[in-house]
Amino acid sequence: MELNERVRAFTSDTLAAMGLTLEVAINDTPDGIRVEISGEGGEALLRRRAEALDALQVIVNTAFRRELNDDRSFTVDCLDYRKGKDEELRQMTRFTMERVKTSRSQQEVGPLNPYARRIVHMTVAEDPALASESIGDAFLKTVIVSMRK
Repeated sequence: MELNERVRAFTSDTLAAMGLTLEVAINDTPDGIRVEISGEGGEALLRRRAEALDALQVIVNTAFRRELNDDRSFTVDCLDYRKGKDEELRQMTRFTMERVKTSRSQQEVGPLNPYARRIVHMTVAEDPALASESIGDAFLKTVIVSMRK
C-alpha cells in the first residue's frame, strides 16, 4: 500500500478510535504532505487551542516521517484551522522582520513549538538581509530575528 494511502487510513482509524467520523484527504505539496480533515464534528479537534490536532500531527509524524525520502514532514489540518494560523504567523513574522530592518536591532518571536519555528525560519529566509536563530533548551523555544552579519 502506498505511503499516502497508509497515512490516510491510519488517520481515519485514529479519528474513529476518538469517536469522530471525519473525512481525510492527503495532498502532496513542495513543503510537505498535508493531511486535511473535514466533516461535521471536526471542531472537536480544535478545542483548547487545537491541542488534539497538534497531538494528532505529532502521532502521524512519529509513525511515518522516517518513510519520507526528503526533509518534508506531515502537516495535519482540520477545517483549514492550521492554514489560517500559519498565514497569521507568517504575517506576524513579516511585521517583525520590518521592525528589525527599521530599528536595526534584533526582535524575538515566541516561544514557539517546532512546527511554528520552522514557519518563522522559512519566512525569514525569504529575505537575504535577515537571519533567524532558535534559542532555548525546551520544547518551546524563542526565535531571534536579526540583521545578517
